[in-house]
Amino acid sequence: MKIRAGYEIAYDCPQPTPMILQVSVHPSRQADLISWDGLKIDPVIPANTYHDVFGNFCHVIRAPAGRLTLSTDFLVQDSGELDEVAPGAMAHPLGELPVDTLIYLLGSRYCETDRLSDIAWSTFGHLPKGWPLVQAICDFAHERIKFGYEHASVTKTAFDAYTERRGVCRDFAHLAVTFCRCMNIPARYCTGYLGDMGTEPPYGPGDFAAWFEAYLGGRWYIFDPRNNVRRLGRILMARGRDATDVAMVTSFGPCTLANFKVVTDEVPDADATA
Repeated sequence: MKIRAGYEIAYDCPQPTPMILQVSVHPSRQADLISWDGLKIDPVIPANTYHDVFGNFCHVIRAPAGRLTLSTDFLVQDSGELDEVAPGAMAHPLGELPVDTLIYLLGSRYCETDRLSDIAWSTFGHLPKGWPLVQAICDFAHERIKFGYEHASVTKTAFDAYTERRGVCRDFAHLAVTFCRCMNIPARYCTGYLGDMGTEPPYGPGDFAAWFEAYLGGRWYIFDPRNNVRRLGRILMARGRDATDVAMVTSFGPCTLANFKVVTDEVPDADATA
């Protein structure tokens, strides 16, 4: 299947403001691009592009005072397959884990393993250490947190989401990631495009979403505690320890979000022209 995706995001900056942007498709999906997801910046200013320590594309800019608009519009080829399920995938003992997964066992800015460890072990300690455990964690987060855009908060942590019992997709992911780490399963936070393709219409507007990946049976698998059903058409943008590492815009100075629009729609083959 082919997907048209993109965004238009605008900020008002009262003064020149340095920013780090993570708004590009992840390198692992670059080969699937039918047309380039080039970052358009208005007004036109230079951007220094690099890969961060997690392998994500990042762009460093110095936004001028006034309105800054970021946008892109591209086509991507997708398998159209639902998220993979592997009920027999088991967790690895610590000593058998690849060393590059170990960072995803540690606490981080939004994933306070120290505050949730006792709760995790008392809730999930009796379960087999593999796929059933991670799915039980997703079920728990899905049931415990009430979704609502009005509940979004940039300071909300996994512990806050657990106690407040409300949040947005990032809070579902943070809570599940934290519980997985508490149970010695590496888990990394993911963000990207996720439309309503494959669900019952009417479809809502396009959106970015958060999910996570757990390391089981020698590889990473996708889990989505917000939706808690298999979905298709995910377009990964970035991975990291939590939302700190994958923020679309990190500003080093004051700015105000003025516009936010995301597009992610399936395109019939006859219409899939760049």
